[in-house]
Amino acid sequence: MHCKSLIATFFLALAAATSAHAAPAAADANSAPARPKITGISHLAVYTSNPAATDHYYREVIGAVKLPDPENPLGVRYAFSDTQFIEVLPLPAGVGIDRMDHAAFNTDNAEQLRRYLAANNWKTPGKIEKGSDGSRWFEVLDPEGNKIQFVQPPRPGKPLAAPNAIGHHIIHIGFMVHSREAEDKFYRALLGFRPYWFGGMKDDKIDWVSQQVPDSHDWMEYMLVDGPGPGIPPDMTQRTLGVLDHLSIGEVSVDDAFAKLKASGLLAGVDAMTHTQIGRDGKGQYNLFDPDGIRLELMNFHATEKPCCSAFTASDPAE
Repeated sequence: MHCKSLIATFFLALAAATSAHAAPAAADANSAPARPKITGISHLAVYTSNPAATDHYYREVIGAVKLPDPENPLGVRYAFSDTQFIEVLPLPAGVGIDRMDHAAFNTDNAEQLRRYLAANNWKTPGKIEKGSDGSRWFEVLDPEGNKIQFVQPPRPGKPLAAPNAIGHHIIHIGFMVHSREAEDKFYRALLGFRPYWFGGMKDDKIDWVSQQVPDSHDWMEYMLVDGPGPGIPPDMTQRTLGVLDHLSIGEVSVDDAFAKLKASGLLAGVDAMTHTQIGRDGKGQYNLFDPDGIRLELMNFHATEKPCCSAFTASDPAE
């Protein structure tokens, strides 16, 4: 992955975050809770300006299962499994070009993670929220004002079959970032995310930094942009922002997934590439865009060519 709506809002958020999100002080070792596990990607929450078109895209084209939203009665979930989904929310007034509300990670103990962050001087809510499905969650702002949720799925979980989904595992999410150093203070130093790969359109410039969650091989991706942050640059288009704010579904073979989509006829009228490609990380990929421009990247679990710029420093996600 709070509404990253107006540029002024971002700068006000930064001013508040700067004091609250200073480098975390060491908590009292005798009283601070240990960080619980962060076990993977939960979801990406996006806005829609056309619910009917968005429903067709995620339910018919992508094949996710439509469910009610336990967090927000105005929202809808499109699920790939019992723990991973897209959350679609109504487009707020005055939001501008932004179509991402928040990014979310799964944890095995939301309350303990909330207390861990609070003990390390990160601004946190006073209590966790409880969804109608039994899930528990809370949200904070990262150093650049991005809204980040941590979700404890309901126990026991209910297995979900999504037989028509083009894939069942969200292997990464990414969103716009200005400062790798600032974001690392939260994701790396405090939460324990681990380096996976970095690269760029050119070998001498870093545009993407991938950080695996602490307790699985899913990852989040800094989509780096130039210029002072935080917030959406005034000259950025909705199309460009939608490329940056994205999610990725893992595939054994992107070529096979694309062939299946093409043969179904469901790509008619969809904003999508006309062919697959090999990314700079050496992995096959195929990009589609929802009706409001959020990119969904089908990506092979494993590289088939040598990556540019850096080697992979951790194991790939699995199906």
